[in-house]
Order: sequence, then structure tokens, then C-alpha cells
Amino acid sequence: MFEALVISNLVLWLLVIALAAVVLALVRQVGVLHERVAPAGALVGRQGVRIGAPTPGLELTDWSGTPCTVGGPNPEGRRTLLVFISPSCPVCKTLLPILDSVLQAEGGRLRLVLASDGPRSEHEEFVRTALAGRLYVLSTELGLTYQVGKLPYAVLIDTDGVLRAQGLVNTREHVESLFEAMERGVGSVQEYLRGSDGVRHVA
Repeated sequence: MFEALVISNLVLWLLVIALAAVVLALVRQVGVLHERVAPAGALVGRQGVRIGAPTPGLELTDWSGTPCTVGGPNPEGRRTLLVFISPSCPVCKTLLPILDSVLQAEGGRLRLVLASDGPRSEHEEFVRTALAGRLYVLSTELGLTYQVGKLPYAVLIDTDGVLRAQGLVNTREHVESLFEAMERGVGSVQEYLRGSDGVRHVA
């Protein structure tokens, strides 16, 4: 009886040691994968205005009826972050505080323009409950110009009116990747990673 107990304890200890070794191996592999996987940037879809090309200055009116120009050189010397959203898009609503934070971090160097399309009546509650104080534009022409297919979609335009980066943005990381891509002179973070080492990383 005593010998059986000793043997069972030895077997259990051997199993514990083996399990610990497996866990350590898995931890090591997770660390290796974390180093190899590239940061997730905004995903670029089909393009209307191409990255690096001048954007057209569209004369529009915002929600309150005030004339505003979207695209083209900015007379105030500010970059424009144009974000296409929709009242029926849950991700768009969670993105709003992130966009406010990015706008504040830019310290006046950035203009945020939110855009959508459709009948005004479909947007009234959305504007009242979620968009107070934000620049909001309803324009089908704007969406067609940048070939927006999925939401939320962001376009970053520099002070000279040149399109510097664009893509789907679901997180703060995606939004910040647009600025990172502009600083590095590429259209997207994925493009930079492919060109930097010749290896296509999975994001």
C-alpha cells in the first residue's frame, strides 16, 4: 500500500514537471510570435483619390448649414482627418471618444470632419445624442470621391491638400497608424512593413 502511494506521487510529480515544461515552451513561442507579428494598421480598401495625389476641394455645408470645404489646401495650415461614419454603425459610436482624444493630442494642428450620407431625418437623433459640437457633413459626393465601401473609414489629408493615408479604422491603433504612415511617407503601415524588410507580415 505504501509503495503504491509512493509510486503514484512520483508519477504525479513527473506529470507536473512535464506540464511545467510544456507551459514554458508555449510562453516562449508566444513571445516569439509577439515579436514577429506586425502592428495592425488601418486596412486600405479600393481607392478613389490615390495616396500621394491632391484631393479635390469640395464645397459643402455642415449639419448646421455652415459652408465648409473638405479637401484641397487648408488655409489655416491644418491637416484634415476625414472619418466616414453612420448612425447604424456600432463601431463608429465607440470610435468617437478616440477621435476626440487624437484631435486633442494634435493640439490645433488637425481638423476633424465626420461624414456620412442619406436622408437628414435618419441622422437627427444620432447628431443630438452623439455628435454634439462636432463637424458633421452629409454628402454622397464625398463618399464617392474616396470610394468608401465599409465603415468606419478614415482619410488623412495634409495641409497642402494631398491625401497621405486612408483605411478602415476600428481602434485607436488604426487611427494612429494613419499618422505613422504619413510620417514615414507611405500609404499604410502594411506598405511600410512590406518595403522595410521584403517580408509580408501578418497584421
